[in-house]
Amino acid sequence: MTSRTIKVDQLARVEGEGALKLIARDGVVQLTEFNIFEPPRFFEAFLRDRMYSEAPDITARICGICPVAYQMSAVHAMENALGVVVDGPLRELRRLIYCGEWIESHTLHVYMLHAPDFLGYEGAIEMARDHADIVRRGLDLKRVGNSIIALLGGREIHPINVRVGGFYRTPRKRELEALGENLKRARDRALATVRWTAGFDFPDVDRDYEFVALRGDGEYPFSDGRIASSRGLDIAAAEYDEHFEEMQVEHSTALHARIKARGAFLTGPLARYALNSASLSPLAREAAQEAGLGTVCANPFRSIIVRAVEVLYACDEALRIIDHYEEPERPAIDLEPRAGTGFAATEAPRGMLYHRYQLNADGKIADARIVPPTSQNQPSIEEDLKTFANAWLDLPDDDLRHRCEQTIRNHDPCISCATHFLRLEIDRGG
Repeated sequence: MTSRTIKVDQLARVEGEGALKLIARDGVVQLTEFNIFEPPRFFEAFLRDRMYSEAPDITARICGICPVAYQMSAVHAMENALGVVVDGPLRELRRLIYCGEWIESHTLHVYMLHAPDFLGYEGAIEMARDHADIVRRGLDLKRVGNSIIALLGGREIHPINVRVGGFYRTPRKRELEALGENLKRARDRALATVRWTAGFDFPDVDRDYEFVALRGDGEYPFSDGRIASSRGLDIAAAEYDEHFEEMQVEHSTALHARIKARGAFLTGPLARYALNSASLSPLAREAAQEAGLGTVCANPFRSIIVRAVEVLYACDEALRIIDHYEEPERPAIDLEPRAGTGFAATEAPRGMLYHRYQLNADGKIADARIVPPTSQNQPSIEEDLKTFANAWLDLPDDDLRHRCEQTIRNHDPCISCATHFLRLEIDRGG
């Protein structure tokens, strides 16, 4: 019997810590374990007994790359518990700040973390030596996303201007109009990014995922819509716990999520696109068609194109919002504390994010639950590794390692696995 073990003890240059183990016997992969072993951070615990109004600023600290999604998920869940709906210009401003986050986060992944895989570089620094103009384009595009977050959120990282009920301050129309010219140039760069990534060399592989994402009512979803799947699921956020569950697995401190009685599923750009591609802007739909995506893309390696399409859509949507913006009469609606339970699901760049809060009558948080995209996607990532690695076992060790790294990076699981440096241990046995 021949044995081959690939063990990656630590993924370096990460936010958090992760590892990978793959075992093959007689030319067949028997085990794949994707382990995120970062220590617990206890956000759910220290939200308890805090006022509902504090949740947006606390949850924004969960992630420095996508703080808006965590912050806005908390806001929507609190408003759900308090029985209020924010609409009109305030809702449009919320979509606009999401546009900023999608632009900056997706651009970071596409240019700095994922593209080097396809172009044969160890990382973005090495890539920049030969493709300085391309890297500069990515940095310019990301800068526009950051500027939207800074204007609406008060600063680029961990925004402080978002509150339950609206904002602490809303922008003047002329402030948004000042973003317009930069966004038009960003849209051109985003279109160029779609065409650039579409030219990469992709493995010819598809996976039969159950896609899960919000389905918008005629609009590409950010923070509104029902939770839907490609196999018939159609529920409100309040029904999430009835259909999904999280489990502890021995090899990982991060929980694994699954659909009850069905198993692994995939959330993120591929899922959003599969369930909502018809709701993209005309320019984004045309670019996706030109890139050969069709209405559904089930090849995870081509997710880099879908992210580029979503950046293009975010630029288009931001320009639409700015063109039609009317200043609201006040920055937030009035709220009264009450006992209740609130639920929300929103679309972080990396996938669907679920929040649930139970409030006491005085407005203090009695219980909190937060399910990030990474825990939802971990089982599917492991299944990807097992499925694809079987076809790669004849590759030399370095090439096999690279393919496994790239398989993980396809899904951009937070920032913790978006790395190009792995310590690899090979154990060959007979």
